[in-house]
Amino acid sequence: MSDDTVVVWDESLLAYDMGDHPLDPVRVELTFALARELGILNRPGVRVVKPEPADDALLTRVHEPAYLAAVRNAPRDPLFAGYGLGTSDNPVFEGMHESSALIAGATVAAAEAVWRGDARRAVNVAGGLHHAMRARAAGFCVYNDPAVAIARLLDLGAERVAYVDVDVHHGDGVQQIFWNDPRVLTVSVHETPLALFPGTGFPDETGGPGAQGTAVNMPLPPGVDDSGWQRAFHAIVPSVLRAFRPQVLVSQCGADGHRLDPLADLNLTVDGQRATYLAMRALADELCDGRWVATGGGGYALVEVVPRAWTHLLAVATGDPIDPATLTPPAWRDLVASRQLGREVPLRMTDDADPSYEPWQPTGEPNAVDRAIAATRKTVFPLLGLDPHDPRD
Repeated sequence: MSDDTVVVWDESLLAYDMGDHPLDPVRVELTFALARELGILNRPGVRVVKPEPADDALLTRVHEPAYLAAVRNAPRDPLFAGYGLGTSDNPVFEGMHESSALIAGATVAAAEAVWRGDARRAVNVAGGLHHAMRARAAGFCVYNDPAVAIARLLDLGAERVAYVDVDVHHGDGVQQIFWNDPRVLTVSVHETPLALFPGTGFPDETGGPGAQGTAVNMPLPPGVDDSGWQRAFHAIVPSVLRAFRPQVLVSQCGADGHRLDPLADLNLTVDGQRATYLAMRALADELCDGRWVATGGGGYALVEVVPRAWTHLLAVATGDPIDPATLTPPAWRDLVASRQLGREVPLRMTDDADPSYEPWQPTGEPNAVDRAIAATRKTVFPLLGLDPHDPRD
């Protein structure tokens, strides 16, 4: 296996543009500009690969043919409605099929590179559209690129694929698509569905018949900070991954759990997000011989958060992490200013936060986070042969 890292990128990925909408492609543009200014894309062993669109054979591994036809035809019909399209969340836009297929193709290219041994890790930060269902757009997502990539891994011979979603929203589309497939473990750490879209992701969602225990959900109460989030992540994710023994790890790394994100209610920092990326890389190294496919996802603090978070992700995937005290380059700050986005430009790659945490223990007076941890462990751990009360599991 090559030790290279593939970064799938081309400016054509910015064409997934819903107009006046929270999911603004400028966040991806500014991520790559920041990564480039910091030299991450020029590191030894980093290969930037131009994506090709996923064809219908790939897309229909997870999406219904009639849905693909609707996505193609919708821009031609000003009165189009149906399949979740034409809503405020999922407006119809010109080139919708083509740009969505390109994002899916980019994540598939990342997965193929890792599975075939052309790279140890691969990243598509323009991907992570995890809410799209088999025949319905949802949550800003038209085609579910992580699910298409996972289906491609299965077709290439993978027997166990783990999907870990750290977006603030539940990874509902990926979970639903593989609900009955015991070859795919879906793990989602998210804000409680009692407070946030999409209203799913409760602990008792554990997988369909024959696949029980292969859906794992860790919902957290609003307001959770880095220490609580890390405590929950480490109380659940390493244990279930070790029990499942995946051959490859696919991650959705939405940055919308940050305290500045306008669409959610968690209180994370870029320092905590950086710590999560390091933890996922370590789990891939421990369990999957390093095979890690990382995507972006949500994130709506377009300047203040997303470019820094995903630049940290790119750094972790390609080699040494960035020192949090690193200054953002002046040329990048000038680029942001030229976009006239009206946002405060961060001067450093840190929020000056300490992402350390106290490991979960089944004793003591439980707080809201510990009650959530206990609920998830009690529900799903026995299905995986784990002891919900043993902190070593």
